Amino acid sequence: MEEIQIPPYFICPISLEMMQDPVTVSTGITYDRENIEKWIFSAKNNTCPVTKQSLTSIELIPNVTLRRFIQSWCTLNASHGIERFPTPKPPVSKPQITKLMKEAKSPEMQMKSLKALRSIASENDANKRSMESAGVTEFLAFIINNSNQVSDEEGFTSTKDEALSILYQLKLSEHGLRSLIMSGNGKFIESLTRVMQHGSYESRAYAVMLMKKMFEASTPTLCLSLKQDFFTQVVQVLRDEISQKAMKASLQVLVHACPFGRNRVKVAEAGVVRVLVDLLLDSSEKRACELLLILLDQICQSAEGRAELLNHPGGLAIVSKKILRVSKVSTERAIKILHSISKFSATANVVQEMLSLGVVAKLCLMLQVDCGSKAKDRAREILKFHAKAWRSSPCVPMNLLSSYPF
Repeated sequence: MEEIQIPPYFICPISLEMMQDPVTVSTGITYDRENIEKWIFSAKNNTCPVTKQSLTSIELIPNVTLRRFIQSWCTLNASHGIERFPTPKPPVSKPQITKLMKEAKSPEMQMKSLKALRSIASENDANKRSMESAGVTEFLAFIINNSNQVSDEEGFTSTKDEALSILYQLKLSEHGLRSLIMSGNGKFIESLTRVMQHGSYESRAYAVMLMKKMFEASTPTLCLSLKQDFFTQVVQVLRDEISQKAMKASLQVLVHACPFGRNRVKVAEAGVVRVLVDLLLDSSEKRACELLLILLDQICQSAEGRAELLNHPGGLAIVSKKILRVSKVSTERAIKILHSISKFSATANVVQEMLSLGVVAKLCLMLQVDCGSKAKDRAREILKFHAKAWRSSPCVPMNLLSSYPF
């Protein structure tokens, strides 16, 4: 078969494939819609891939002339097996979205309008962006903020849940996520906290997964304003094991919040340490173990967190077990946890428990294997902290005594 050459101006500069829905960005360069949307919204780039200039607008203008040329070329070359693709459905217009939001102000029409918005959002990413630019984010946040969260009336609960599911489905831009944080004078986090407390399993999952996105786009100010009830409800979602996605989102939310000392105390008081240890006992998946140990390490930088870990009968044992068994990250975090315990909370009973659990032998082994230098240094420090209590113990294997630091 004769090789068919595609005209170069039909090719998307990003993917090097023939464009099906050409759109032009603010710099005047034309791309295939699907590829440029991935570049801007999924990869969070704000520049033109070809010119490297900043995009002054995220509006994507359909290049109708080029699309017709491409479709005509496909028709002319149909005998070579090239299929003509259909004309793409245009994104939903701002007036259409505005009309649905106005209709939703009527209690009788609210659920019907929300379901229509959800259907539009599910069609394509272009609709999601059109909805965000039309103000749907603020509109849905208003519904969630002003719903009667503990009402027994089915209407309130269902509209709130529907609004929350649409918000998560929209995959908001960084700007949209920040506007959520500020909506209702900062009331939105409190609204999501109530959803986690009183909502259905599905709504609680949406709430914590949306919060994870918000925390990724937030400033430290958000983390510093969190209340005890917020941490209590996030930990409860984690404890209930609603879904794998919700569990990972809960862990990531807490990891974002725990670099701040006051939050570590609040999380420890919410009972998270027992939950983390229990999850570590059952978890073998690499990323999950890493997240659990990262969070546990953060919390053990507080006296309250260390006390909670030591009060759990399997706390020290499971942390020690993860050393050299999961990943480099897990080993480093586990060693950091033991270092915090050894430096600040090492009573005589704790020192003896670490010896009987085989922690000392594990630390000696760390000095002989190829691992991170920081983890090795911390292991050596722990052994030095309690050299008098451990060096003469028969629990330390003879072949490891030579590596025991004086």
